[in-house]
Amino acid sequence: MSRFVQLHILTSYPPSNLNRDDTGRPKTAVIGDCTRLRISSQSLKRAWRTSDMFESALKGHVGTRTKEMGVRIYQDLTKQGVSEKNAREWAKKLAEQFGKLKADKKTDNNDDLHVEQLVHFSPEEEQAIADLVAQLASRNTAPSDDDLKLLRKHHTAVDIAMFGRMLASSPAFNTEAAVQVAHAITVHKAAVEDDYFIAVDDLNNGDEDRGAAHIGELGFGAGVFYLYVCINRELLQQNLGGDEALTAKALEALVHAVTKVSPTGKQNSFASRAYAGYVLAEKGDQQPRTLAQAFLQPIKDADTLNRAIKELNKRRDNFEGVYGACAEGMYAMNVETGDGSLNELAHFVVS
Repeated sequence: MSRFVQLHILTSYPPSNLNRDDTGRPKTAVIGDCTRLRISSQSLKRAWRTSDMFESALKGHVGTRTKEMGVRIYQDLTKQGVSEKNAREWAKKLAEQFGKLKADKKTDNNDDLHVEQLVHFSPEEEQAIADLVAQLASRNTAPSDDDLKLLRKHHTAVDIAMFGRMLASSPAFNTEAAVQVAHAITVHKAAVEDDYFIAVDDLNNGDEDRGAAHIGELGFGAGVFYLYVCINRELLQQNLGGDEALTAKALEALVHAVTKVSPTGKQNSFASRAYAGYVLAEKGDQQPRTLAQAFLQPIKDADTLNRAIKELNKRRDNFEGVYGACAEGMYAMNVETGDGSLNELAHFVVS
């Protein structure tokens, strides 16, 4: 089995605001002395792992990331007949196992049951928590020290195995990410533009007031984005307890997600859903390397996507010429020319 799989993906997005900064405008980065649009890796990974596609392909093997597990435990205990006082006390004791709580005393918004850090729970851990809640309700006694051992080193949560887990208060249960995802950037210079819009009141007939009922501005941008993904297949299988079949399902689901799922930012305003236009996949045991260098000089060509494909492959060939073979095998899928297929791409990555 080849240790590494690398995916080089080009996707063209129409006007969109998929990933916003603190001012609500599309994120950017300065590369090659010019501004590019950017989609953060965090935004991409969340879009993939929470997609219907990922959930249906990996049903029962996707975790839940939340600060509010203590609140869920409290609600479940009260539903099963435990008194409000005991339910809060026991839920707080369990929640403390996952991290430091936001508040020491009871608050109206249940901050005393919220942990400060997001915790990614595997399905096995969620089931262990549900089983313990049922036991506590049945015997109506506080949890013992043994009851509190709810986190698991070994699990089948594909999203945790792929993207990792960091628990500051329980580092023994950390998981090293097997999939590294770069920030997607436009291959060309790009500008953030402003959409000035108004909304009209349907019941205003204009007899007294002909003005708009609402005026606003919204930032957007468009472009061809380059995305680099590096998969350590050996680590992924190790994170999944050596399960080869589940590892294969996980890789296939990831290929479908990265090529077809877009971040959800402002989708209702722009409908900026897009499939990848070109994917170059490589696999082997050699040290991975991104091909982002192909776009240090921004592309200036009306046929942007085809020019980007040409520059990407030229850079790959140059690396091969200078360093020797950087991969043992490759496969390309090109929507522009109709070459390749998603099924064949997935088979290449998985096999």
